Amino acid sequence: MSTGHGIAVTSAGGSPSPRRAAVARAALVAGAAVLMAVVLTFLVLPIVALLTYQPVHDLIDGLRAQVTIDAIIVSLKTNAIAFAITVVLGTPFAYILARHQFRGRSVVITLVELPLVMPPAVAGLALLAAFGRLGLLGSELQVLGVDLAFTQAAVVLAILFVASPFYLRGAIAAFEALDGSVLDVAGTLGAGPVRRMLRVGIPLASGGLGAAAGASFARGMGEFGATILFAGSFQGVTQTLPLAVYSLFDANLDQAVAIGVLLLFVSAAILFASKLILRSWTTWTSPSSLRGVRSISAPR
Repeated sequence: MSTGHGIAVTSAGGSPSPRRAAVARAALVAGAAVLMAVVLTFLVLPIVALLTYQPVHDLIDGLRAQVTIDAIIVSLKTNAIAFAITVVLGTPFAYILARHQFRGRSVVITLVELPLVMPPAVAGLALLAAFGRLGLLGSELQVLGVDLAFTQAAVVLAILFVASPFYLRGAIAAFEALDGSVLDVAGTLGAGPVRRMLRVGIPLASGGLGAAAGASFARGMGEFGATILFAGSFQGVTQTLPLAVYSLFDANLDQAVAIGVLLLFVSAAILFASKLILRSWTTWTSPSSLRGVRSISAPR
């Protein structure tokens, strides 16, 4: 409605005035900024505190210590073995599970995902109950002269159990996202199931596979609970970098912090590399995919 002087007045049920709307928008922006600042501060502050806990020269001295070098060697060796097994066996497993429908498939996927939500300590107990001397397969392993618990092989098994599901679940999702018609075209060109997986499926899903591999490797490098229960923490044998942090927490906090900083940089590098791989492969388009399919020769 209007007054006699022609001045517009907003009714009780009308739209707010432009000034009031501007104030509301400014308040919303300020609230969002405060929320982001609080969340980022909470996430970044511990990292900054870890990085600045000690001088750089003390950090370098901690990384040069023999216990750190031994833990690095054990971590790299066991994670490399577990990672290779995960990729070699897990890739075709994920491809089959993603590209085929069968009765009980949801149960299989649930079993794959179960270690993701299982407490690490429970995972260690489960491995001990399965492969320990008194475990489910303990007597059979003893007959074969195999003693897995508290050995470096136990570290590999612990990493496999807790880290491989990260790769499997990501690989399944990557293969499920493939355009089935592209694989069908490969079949019409004479490529068998294995060749379709190797020459078409894996290249097209490489972005998702790379991201899943990075997540799996990072999880393996940070594994603690299952390893300490199933493999123990023996320097130079089963003591990985996270276990070294735990063992040094009371004895030498500065050295524990140095190892923690090293793990922080390793995690950041893996995360950055995974994002680069995923970004590079998301540029793939259907025409380029089909060009790759046309290059497939008939199986020998």
